[in-house]
Amino acid sequence: MPPKILVIVGPTASGKTRLAVELAHEWNGEVVSADSMQVYRRMDIGTAKPTAEEMDGIPHHMIDVADPGEDFSAARYVEMASACVDGILARGRLPIVAGGTGLYIDSLLSGRTFAAFSPDSPLRGELEAELARRGGAAMLEELARVDPETAARLHPNDHKRIVRALEVFQQTGKTISQHNRETRALPLRYDALTLSLAFQRREDMWARIDRRVDEMMAAGLAEEVRALLDSGVPVRCTAMQAIGYKEMAAALRGGGDVCAAAEEIKLRSRQYAKRQLTWFRRTEGAKWLFWGPEPDFEAACRTSTKYLEEFGLV
Repeated sequence: MPPKILVIVGPTASGKTRLAVELAHEWNGEVVSADSMQVYRRMDIGTAKPTAEEMDGIPHHMIDVADPGEDFSAARYVEMASACVDGILARGRLPIVAGGTGLYIDSLLSGRTFAAFSPDSPLRGELEAELARRGGAAMLEELARVDPETAARLHPNDHKRIVRALEVFQQTGKTISQHNRETRALPLRYDALTLSLAFQRREDMWARIDRRVDEMMAAGLAEEVRALLDSGVPVRCTAMQAIGYKEMAAALRGGGDVCAAAEEIKLRSRQYAKRQLTWFRRTEGAKWLFWGPEPDFEAACRTSTKYLEEFGLV
């Protein structure tokens, strides 16, 4: 039987970290972050990275493990985070995976493996050069000849995935579709109790997101982004595409209005929260905790404890 762990998910600004810390204190736990942007060092304000005060003495893993210029992937997350979870289990403590990046969480729980690749491999460079020369439509036709299943899901403008699919086939002789089927057939790596956080009223979630962005601006988000750009972090790297950083970088580089950028960040954050909820609704057996206008962590801890007991985690 796979080991049992606790997972706390929810849209941005829904209180995942706070609940994780409360339960970690109660049940001898450690937190493993599942946020694709909190992995980056020097990106603290815009990622809502928990402060030492918010961590409240609870060990937090998978935070500040990469430089902003690195191409951090789901495969790398699974490798590193599973080592963290296994270490927590070996110490006889409760692993609490908390975050809003659904792909990272699902991949970690399933034990999903990823076809090996290197961003700097000669083959990757050759395929990218060929795509630039021939165009996405021609390369998608080439992919359709060897992996029609994947090609049918892709748009000619989805250059990154077209190149990746061709690279996997040429390196391994297997299609991405076949690799994914084989991975799904594997037993789960962890048996998770998932607590999903949400608000009863959409307007309350919007208000909380807006307030968080205002707090980020007051804390120096613009200055944080400017420091990253001044240090040479490429504006097109994965980290700088994060909500908050992309909009603020565009304003700073173009001499724009940072206040207007903040309003754009609020809009993009609301849209992201909707996508997160759509993803998390697919989780079978998740226990939903619905907030009123503000989170009630005392009540949430009581309800969560009941679920933990029923699941056999405590």
